[in-house]
Amino acid sequence: MDARTETPSPELQQCDLGIDGMTCASCVARVERALARVPGVTQAQVNLASETARVQWQADVPLAEFKARLLRAVRDAGYEARWPQEGDDEEARRQRELRREAAWVMLGLLLAAPLVLPMVAMPLGVHAMLPPLAQFVLATGVQFGLGARFYRVGLAALRHGNGNMELLVALGTSAAWGLSTWLWWQAAPEEPPQLYYEASAVVIALVRLGKWLEMRARRRTSQAIRALQALRPQQAHLLPDGVRRQTMLDVPVEELLPGDRVLVRAGERIPADGVIDAGQTQVDESLLTGEPLPQPRTVGDAVLGGSINGEGAIEVRITAVGATSTLQRIIALVQDAQAAKPPLQRLVDRVAAVFVPAVVLLALVTAWGWWWAGAGLAQALLHAVAVLVIACPCALGLATPVAIMAGTGAAARHGILIRDPQALERAAKVRAVVFDKTGTLTQGRPRLVQLVAAAGVDDQAALRAAAALQQGSSHPLALAVRQAAGQALLAPAVDVQTVPGRGVRGWVEGVPLALGSPGWMRELDEALGEDALPESWQPVLASQRAAGATLSLLAWQHNGRWRPLALLAFADEPKAGAAEALRTLRQRGIAVVMITGDQRAAAEAMARRLGLRPEDGEVQAEVLPEGKVAAVQMLRQRHGAVAMVGDGINDAPALAAADLGVAMGQGTDVAMQAAGITLLRGDPRLVVAALDIAERTVATIRQNLFWAFVYNTAGIPLAALGGLSPMLAGAAMAASSLSVVTNALRLTRWRPLA
Repeated sequence: MDARTETPSPELQQCDLGIDGMTCASCVARVERALARVPGVTQAQVNLASETARVQWQADVPLAEFKARLLRAVRDAGYEARWPQEGDDEEARRQRELRREAAWVMLGLLLAAPLVLPMVAMPLGVHAMLPPLAQFVLATGVQFGLGARFYRVGLAALRHGNGNMELLVALGTSAAWGLSTWLWWQAAPEEPPQLYYEASAVVIALVRLGKWLEMRARRRTSQAIRALQALRPQQAHLLPDGVRRQTMLDVPVEELLPGDRVLVRAGERIPADGVIDAGQTQVDESLLTGEPLPQPRTVGDAVLGGSINGEGAIEVRITAVGATSTLQRIIALVQDAQAAKPPLQRLVDRVAAVFVPAVVLLALVTAWGWWWAGAGLAQALLHAVAVLVIACPCALGLATPVAIMAGTGAAARHGILIRDPQALERAAKVRAVVFDKTGTLTQGRPRLVQLVAAAGVDDQAALRAAAALQQGSSHPLALAVRQAAGQALLAPAVDVQTVPGRGVRGWVEGVPLALGSPGWMRELDEALGEDALPESWQPVLASQRAAGATLSLLAWQHNGRWRPLALLAFADEPKAGAAEALRTLRQRGIAVVMITGDQRAAAEAMARRLGLRPEDGEVQAEVLPEGKVAAVQMLRQRHGAVAMVGDGINDAPALAAADLGVAMGQGTDVAMQAAGITLLRGDPRLVVAALDIAERTVATIRQNLFWAFVYNTAGIPLAALGGLSPMLAGAAMAASSLSVVTNALRLTRWRPLA
């Protein structure tokens, strides 16, 4: 994970740091406690799967001093902290760590093999047991060579009054090694002693083998982050500006500034977000948005940094760099989701806090019980060792974070950004989905299909007046009006006031104008009611309303009264896949509702094209922004958890009020900030996909926690009753961690259903 410093609020700062040496849930709890004790820290969250910690602290603490305190706190707790490097350096470090661990594992298996193979061959009548001295030398090399890390971290935990997996392994294997050594020293020269060196050596070798396999598997859960980070090109072709630069220069991407112009040749990655100033091409954005096909782009179109330019060279004017770029925001959102803890993890944290001390006590009880029942000291200690080894809580610590990393990573590859684990859990409970209409279920690019001016008014003059009134607006209907006006010179508008969900009013060339929905215009003046409009307009009103068009009235004020100036009709088209998405949600037992501020007739006509049933309450029309919030609350009472899908500023209150807010990626930043899930493509089918991956991820977390608890709750009694040898316990413990990670990796193969 990249080292980043952010400011979630004016009072707090936030940073990430890597933690080396963690192996189980107890390690996580211990590091969190150590970080929380650092002065100024308000929150610390540790992720075992990604080996990172996220820390929030008071902004008035100096950064350099604070970093030093964090590093020292982690080291005092028995672990190593580091500030992760960006890009290839961090990846190379992980590769070196894997290779180093593989070498240790191979050495451990080679040293343990001569100890365990004679035991395997003994039932076949082959007696090739090594002399006690040879067994001692091999076992001691494994115990204090490969096992040194268990002593180092375990003793550090003990000094702080805590326990972890390393402590359990160190205690168990030390008991087996010490017992064997004592029996060897006490044995008579003429009697070969019964030694158990293979138990300690094999347990250490198997535990390290399991951790190495687990490390390899865990790397796959972070593939999404690595793939996104790999999208960042190293250099950009900076074009001359005629003042400071007279020739094109190749510069590092980090030096780009907003306003710079760069050349992107065919086949190269676009270095940063920008707008095409010259040229046309097709752009492959698949790794950013999940869109499988290249998209055509020409002058004036926006392009995303990290996407691949197609067949033509283009000149791009940079608009966003660094943390403000789309790619970095996507990476940050995925990292935030993978670093946070879901409510389910709190149970694991509570269990881990008392688990290791309880296991040590149980091991002592097991040893005493077997000894009291008449078993020899050696047999009693071996059963206690098995309890210590099988109880290692590795799987508990991995169960939740590996599933979250795999699920959020798979979602990100397909254009679904999940803000945090809480959004995952809420998405899995959604029983109703509310859709905004314009820009969400429809293309959001309505066209002006008809304009009827009042008697004596020129159509083009009315069109220019409407365009002038809305020349500062980004509303889809305003864009349609300005597009219809073309290159006409527009008069300036003054004192413009926008009434959300209703319309706009202002002054153009000294004339007070208002443009908006028929309902709002009727509120301004009864003379603007539909029944009071010119008789020649009535057939247009009826035909356009039947066709599902959105209607607006342009009026002007004279002597304190408003008079109709023109009737405008707009048509929009459903998005490809919108009807399919609604049908699939309904088949999954999820209620669907479309909410819009449009007139009821237009809304219901579009709803029928989408396959919605207005008669069943699946359409709510003429709803103002504040009305959307009330509608969400009403649907929650009727159905349960509600998701709201929208893309505009008007949708932000409803996105925040819903149990789950889903923002379309081409929407506004306000909508994206209010949402728990962001869809990078404006495809309604991604709503179905988002709910599906959320359900699968939450189900995987529960499966992992179930199996992790099963391993411990079933394995500990079995070991205490003598049903497991230390070697089998070590293998079972390694298998538990590996099974949890492997189960989570199934999510990496997920593909959207739609």
